[in-house]
Amino acid sequence: MNPRRTLATARRVLLQLRHDPRTVALMLGVPCLLITLLKYVYDGRPEVFDRIGAPVLGVFPLLVMFVVTAVATLRERTGGTLERLLTMPLGKLDLLVGYALAFGLVALVQGLLAFGLTVGLLGLTVAGPTWMLLAMAVADGLLGMALGLFVSAFATTEFQAVQFLPAFLLPQLLLCGLFTPRAEMSGWLHALSDALPLSYAVDAMNAITTRSGLTGGTVADLLLVLGCAAAALALGAATLRRRTA
Repeated sequence: MNPRRTLATARRVLLQLRHDPRTVALMLGVPCLLITLLKYVYDGRPEVFDRIGAPVLGVFPLLVMFVVTAVATLRERTGGTLERLLTMPLGKLDLLVGYALAFGLVALVQGLLAFGLTVGLLGLTVAGPTWMLLAMAVADGLLGMALGLFVSAFATTEFQAVQFLPAFLLPQLLLCGLFTPRAEMSGWLHALSDALPLSYAVDAMNAITTRSGLTGGTVADLLLVLGCAAAALALGAATLRRRTA
């Protein structure tokens, strides 16, 4: 991997995003809007928001980053930009890591905004270290970004890219423990949820909000989520190819 070429790719993507304010507003604003709506849906039952506020702090950014990254990357594939770049002395890993750095920076800003809103203005109760909650929120955004880059290789239209949302993320959303504790699921569902990275993100964020101090299990969950993001990027580089001979 060539650092100069990787950074040049990241800079190009960030410049494109700067000229697309609607996409930036979608990535940064929608998670904050959804979390605010959730807060006032349970305005009369604050204990419910305290229970699910932390997990959705990671879930909503993950969903938004997945959709935006998948569609944006596919647009470059179908528009011929990636085709031209792959004819240059630019490695596949340089290209994917450049995209990851650019969208990862957006995920960081997104996580900071959502975290500040949830813990600050909306008053989410956090028993553990708040910095770890922020780290998990950013890690979830990075996971959504990496999965979006990966699945863009298998879509030929933007509509198909969006269709991967129910296939890749909704099963994780249902099985991650957000709606019901994973321990109360049937055995085969619990086993399936153990193979899904979002389950570990939700476990970690629940632990941070309910337990004081930092446990080794929470750190392990964070590292596992980041490892899944790195694996998705590696798979994305392996599937990246020119569309023409």
